[in-house]
Amino acid sequence: MGRLRYFVYVLIIALILAMILTPIFYFLRNSPSVVEIALVPSPRSYCATRGHWDENSQSFFYVDIEGPNSTLLRYDYVENKVYEATVVGEPILTFIIPLVNATNQFLIGTKNKAIVIQWDGKSANGYVIRTVFGISTDSTYAPNRFNGAKADPVGNFVGGTQYANDCLNHATTAYLYHYDPKFGLSTIRSNILISNGLTWSHRTNKFYYIDSCVPKVNEFDYDMETGYLSNKRIAYSASPDLVLDGLTHDNDGNLFVTTFGGSKILKVDPIEGKLLEEIEFPVRQVTSVAFGGPQFDILFVTTAARGDSQPEAAGHLYKITGLYSIGSPAMKINV
Repeated sequence: MGRLRYFVYVLIIALILAMILTPIFYFLRNSPSVVEIALVPSPRSYCATRGHWDENSQSFFYVDIEGPNSTLLRYDYVENKVYEATVVGEPILTFIIPLVNATNQFLIGTKNKAIVIQWDGKSANGYVIRTVFGISTDSTYAPNRFNGAKADPVGNFVGGTQYANDCLNHATTAYLYHYDPKFGLSTIRSNILISNGLTWSHRTNKFYYIDSCVPKVNEFDYDMETGYLSNKRIAYSASPDLVLDGLTHDNDGNLFVTTFGGSKILKVDPIEGKLLEEIEFPVRQVTSVAFGGPQFDILFVTTAARGDSQPEAAGHLYKITGLYSIGSPAMKINV
């Protein structure tokens, strides 16, 4: 009888604690974050983007696509320092993704090729090992160049092209591609202007994608073997004056969307299509985001400094803390 009474007391206490703590937890999860935005000691880039956190080296990799010397960049979290490198003969570098089961090897995007390079993360030069695939360069597609790209949840390449640097030229000749070593390169989406942010949420089991000339985040079912996209749905519609750019997600399934020229990052619930939070940023051209750090609770943010009117703070790497959000390790690529 005594044990039963003890059990009842414990159960009552547990229920009371649950009643008290549940609304507090819910409030913290759904209330605006008390964020801190800090500038990382970093070179001023013309158009820094394509962030990728590598947990093995505790480094954040990104590129300056179109600077005077297009560069690869690596932020060493332990040293709190950024290293830069160029690739001889490649004036445009569009993305960087570490390779699976390889040391200091990366898949790099150029204007119209994906190449593997060797880079130790500190030297001033990366060295080309081989070309993996390329896109058409005939007269119809000549203005296109690679843009956003990532490894999908099984390590295959997904990336797109863009026709121009703005949305005024409405030539929809850009594409979204899928590549795996067995079947090669295939087109999985066409009629695109500026192919940009992409992410796969394990919480919703969906693929999210941005064409920057359309102020919407698209949602698809994604076939892991072929990259085939189906069941398109608009996950979020932004203000028509915003140019959506980079994209990532947290472990709760929320999306973080950068705005190029909008001075903000949007936190979005893609299931409800609801804007949860606007994180105001000290520069206008916010380009890419990726969770990283030892606990994956830091949101690293790249920015651009295109044009003469950009402040000195533009073009640098930033980190955001205090988001109440946790991310997951980024996939390395299998080529």
